[in-house]
Amino acid sequence: MALVPYEEGGGWTARQLHSPSATFHFARRTIRLQQDWRRLGVAAVVWDAAVVLCAYLEMEGIDLRDRSVIELGAGTGLLGIVVTLLGKAFFLALFRANHNCSARVTLTDRAAALELLESNVQANLPPELRPRAVVKELTWGKDLDNFSSGAFDLILGADIVYLEETFAELLGTLEHLCSERAVILLSCRIRYERDLDFLRMLRERFSVSEVHYDSSKDVHIYRAQRGSSKDDL
Repeated sequence: MALVPYEEGGGWTARQLHSPSATFHFARRTIRLQQDWRRLGVAAVVWDAAVVLCAYLEMEGIDLRDRSVIELGAGTGLLGIVVTLLGKAFFLALFRANHNCSARVTLTDRAAALELLESNVQANLPPELRPRAVVKELTWGKDLDNFSSGAFDLILGADIVYLEETFAELLGTLEHLCSERAVILLSCRIRYERDLDFLRMLRERFSVSEVHYDSSKDVHIYRAQRGSSKDDL
């Protein structure tokens, strides 16, 4: 799941997290997501890192057509939904190719989160795009036999770098999923030294750069590729 720290208390953030729904505007559509903090906790609310990454993908005009995309720790599904919608129009800047089909998007999370995730996906995608978005269970490092090695062109994660005990499994999952020329985009808030430890681990296996920083939300977006890959955004 997209695991991030949370402190009980008042304030706008707490009210937002405990709200039963959240509304966003991306890809010329209104996206209304159900949230369920009380039952599912951090996996069932929308975090700033997902919003920032959605805005980045839309702002950059990244062409997502006919590409295989996977989101890790999808939670409520905002990022995967937006990518599916953008895939109808975008990925040329990323892969220098011209394709006519929408992106093929796989939204993954642990089993407990899948019912809410599937419900949000079905509610927010037009009928013609629903077959392009698949919800699938993935526990990092444990369900990899259900995913072909090197099957994905773009791997996305928002606020999934938090628990130190998951770092090795997350890194192994990224290596298993990405094709030789795949792009990994991770959106996160750096809260602790251990978050930087994961970035150091990532740099041992991939070429990593920071491509965006949202100062208003204190969210960084990092891009990772295998060392031989030279594609530019």
